[in-house]
Amino acid sequence: MPRFAERIDWPTFIGSFALLLIVAVPLILFPVAGKEWVNYAKNIVVDNFGVLYLMLGVGAMGFMLYVTFTDVGQIKLGAPEDDYEFATPSWAAMLFCGGIGASILYWSAIEWMYYIQSPPFGVEGMSSDAARWASTYGIFHWGVTTWSIYLIPSLPMAYFLHVRRVNIIKVSEALMPAIGEKLAHGWVGRMLDILFIFGLLAGTGTTLGLAAPLINQGLNDMFGVPIGLGPKLLVLALCTAIFGWSAWSGLKKGIKVLSDLNLYLAIGLLAFVLILGPTLFMLSTGLESIGRAISNLLRMATYTESFGGMDGFTDSNFPENWTMFYWAWWLVFSPTMGFFVARISKGRTVRQMIVGGVLYGSLGCAAFFITLGNVGLYHQLAGDLDAVAILNEQGPTAAMFAVLHTLPMAWVAVAAFTLLAILFTATSFDSTSYILAAAVEKEVHGEPMRANRLFWAIALSILPAALMIVGGLDTLQTASVVGGLPLLPIAVLLMVSFMRAARYDLRYQMDYSQPSIHIDEFPKHDPWTQAGNWRMPRRGDKSTKN
Repeated sequence: MPRFAERIDWPTFIGSFALLLIVAVPLILFPVAGKEWVNYAKNIVVDNFGVLYLMLGVGAMGFMLYVTFTDVGQIKLGAPEDDYEFATPSWAAMLFCGGIGASILYWSAIEWMYYIQSPPFGVEGMSSDAARWASTYGIFHWGVTTWSIYLIPSLPMAYFLHVRRVNIIKVSEALMPAIGEKLAHGWVGRMLDILFIFGLLAGTGTTLGLAAPLINQGLNDMFGVPIGLGPKLLVLALCTAIFGWSAWSGLKKGIKVLSDLNLYLAIGLLAFVLILGPTLFMLSTGLESIGRAISNLLRMATYTESFGGMDGFTDSNFPENWTMFYWAWWLVFSPTMGFFVARISKGRTVRQMIVGGVLYGSLGCAAFFITLGNVGLYHQLAGDLDAVAILNEQGPTAAMFAVLHTLPMAWVAVAAFTLLAILFTATSFDSTSYILAAAVEKEVHGEPMRANRLFWAIALSILPAALMIVGGLDTLQTASVVGGLPLLPIAVLLMVSFMRAARYDLRYQMDYSQPSIHIDEFPKHDPWTQAGNWRMPRRGDKSTKN
């Protein structure tokens, strides 16, 4: 086995960590000015490039639909004899828990409170229509589009890892069919790897920046732990220790165990809230909201409020504050999911990976909004609890725990909610540190090195700490919106890269009438290398490549 220093891709390792410090250290040293800088950056990005995020969302859904129903979707991720590496329940749990984190707890409980006050489409705030859209938009923002964006990097990563058996998990390798070997292995490839990793760090920084206050509020509710920056940083350290242990333990011991535990506890919490809360209201409102989200999918996905601010038109900034933010957030978190879903999907077909990812992910998120979201909406509409006023006066975490206290045996819900937030955070950051470690190694045989995984588990806490010091939801949203900008063109190139490689390789297969296509013939020289070319072979051409 090569030593640590020999296995690390030092330019990518140093470049990524240096960029992290360049961004985080000034925010820590100059928090007031830092908040002004990041908000200014967000305004520039949203005003000039925000619509590109919406276009990506629509494009991602269309692309996944196309791949699913073409012969490319039949390609098996692995050899013909390969079985699933993880059973479907564990695979679904790892996929969902690794991609969502504690953010689903945070937003599912309070997102409707923002929407009912400032709804989209010119609807009057706090009206009956505002309530209907408030119960719907969370399901939309965490639904099909989300998981379609997540899967953009997964396709080329999984294809090269399991089909072409390339033991290098880097975005530059996945982009070779689109940009060529020379650029991928040169300074352009290095920069793409670094930008992709930084986008990942920005997305995870947002996630943990939301999770720490939530956990702090839960500990305050149960044990009287003070609420403030110091306790939040201690919570951050606790979560870092947990996912540091899991990262050290590895994929099958650490991440799988945490994901399975996460899934069981989440099912228990949702069942508790559903049974003891206003069950009929939650189920009927949830079903109606799913129907409204499906029937208005394109309307919601393309809503830009283009006439906002003109005579006779309201300017709520709803798309900029929410949909564009969410699509940017999913994009910056997609490197984690791309690498991670690719790693755990061996033995499945491309179609199974797409359908499973979108289906399990969307339904899992919808379950949280139907229960945790609608229980609060019910009490708001019934006049039992003014959750919106608590949100505006005391903050989001106070509002979500006030909702939990409307339930019988509230202490059970509070304890489960807080523990689940810790486990969700640990699981998502565990998978992130695993992927970061893999992305900065020259080759990955089995799993990344333990010391490397542990280093990135600790490094992941730097940017969230900086964002918490600066403070404010706007600052957290900005980290995602700005961090996602360089990933927009990379996402498009990843889709092009996957289709070029898969389509080209299919030309070498004699017969793929079977339900699963096994790629086992390749050209002598890959067309994206300097020795190859993109001349299309005739169906069934034999390869001399070993």
